[in-house]
Amino acid sequence: MKVNWKAVSPLVLGAIILLCPMPAGLSPQAWHFFALFVTVISALILEPIPAAAIGLIGVTFAAGLMMVPAKPGDPASTADGLRFALSGFSNGTVWLIFTAYMFSLGYEKTGLGKRISLLLIKALGKKTLGLGYAVALADLAVAPFTPSNTARSGGIIFPIIKNIPPLYGSTPEEGPRKIGAYVMWTAMATTCVTSSMFLTGLAPNLLALEILQKTSKISVSWTEWFMAMAPACIILFLLVPWLVYVLYPPTVKESADAPKWAGEELVRMGSISRKELTMGGLAILALLLWIFGGKQFDATTVALIGLCLMVITNVITWEDVITQKNAWNVLVWFATLVAMADGLAKVGFLTWFAKFAAASMSGFSIGALIIGFVLLFFFVHYMFASLTAHTTALLPVVLATAATVPDMPMKTLALLLCGTLGLMGILTPYATGPSPIYYGCGYISRKEYWILGTVFGLIFIGVYLAVGYPYLMAARP
Repeated sequence: MKVNWKAVSPLVLGAIILLCPMPAGLSPQAWHFFALFVTVISALILEPIPAAAIGLIGVTFAAGLMMVPAKPGDPASTADGLRFALSGFSNGTVWLIFTAYMFSLGYEKTGLGKRISLLLIKALGKKTLGLGYAVALADLAVAPFTPSNTARSGGIIFPIIKNIPPLYGSTPEEGPRKIGAYVMWTAMATTCVTSSMFLTGLAPNLLALEILQKTSKISVSWTEWFMAMAPACIILFLLVPWLVYVLYPPTVKESADAPKWAGEELVRMGSISRKELTMGGLAILALLLWIFGGKQFDATTVALIGLCLMVITNVITWEDVITQKNAWNVLVWFATLVAMADGLAKVGFLTWFAKFAAASMSGFSIGALIIGFVLLFFFVHYMFASLTAHTTALLPVVLATAATVPDMPMKTLALLLCGTLGLMGILTPYATGPSPIYYGCGYISRKEYWILGTVFGLIFIGVYLAVGYPYLMAARP
């Protein structure tokens, strides 16, 4: 009988931790939960079963064994266990992510996302470099409204741009470097930048903010996030199509037929529909309320208002909502991961780890520590196949460690850490949701993908720190 090592490995790792001598100063309760947490996170990385099921099993196991008390050091009760298991499902961020999937559905169902992409290609697609910028702008146009970069890039952008390379005899089998590889890598790299640029451009950004609030009592608004990321991300956004053109050049420099093809597709679509106009209006309304309505409306309330209005105006139907398995799956997944991350704080593990780590950090300057934390947080993503798992596993620990350093500007560090979540999606073929889509399309070979991921990862983090670090340090109160 063949052993499923992906299923067995997390259990073995958790058992090894339990059998190891418990560190001094750590309670058995915290050590046992840490072993469970490592088991869940390693299972999320390997995914022997769906991620949502792994999270649900983890919180259920913790609840059943009463592993998480209401306060660190207190004995846990059955009521505490149940509250812990269900705590993530009452979290506003989790429902914000869910409703964002409904916005993505509205773009897709009305055809507005496709129309925006085609208009940009028609306007800017004559030259291959111009086509690269058209692809980038198409992603930018929908990024603020779509926290799922998989839905945005994989569900809207990729289905459009995959039709372009064959017009020039560029297929995965014949001439992939003519234009196809350039277009695909530009789209992939761009969505990583826009995922960091906007708070609502990547689901783990929202999860990260929830962790910031729970572990460090730090709150960040939509506008604060954008203003913090804008200097570095705008530079990267403007550079990406050109950088790909230089570092991974297409052999076909002209794409004269792309505007014609886009125009023909627009003719087939016909004039803009009432539903497209309605969806556009609702998206603009949500964006304005997210930016300017923070004092009157919570971000989740805005998203729920948008969802209700989409159903009322028949942009989407309630049947559409209840049949979106991916959205409900993500809701369960994120709810359980939020609870698991919160559990580390409730059992006292983060406090212990922070004290232990702080003892070995004396002698370093604040600037060196900040840059070191960010680089470690970014490049350790090579070991993760999920930005959500990465965020859940590492962000609370890094924040807790940094909080023990005297005079550490915690909000600046938190913003720098969280801003890397989208950018690190460039590193590997499994780093983020769209990665397997662009890798699997066949235009970019395995060797090229790994090399490009490393090169662009170094460029991304280099520009991000060179611009973002001094900017945020200068802007802090």
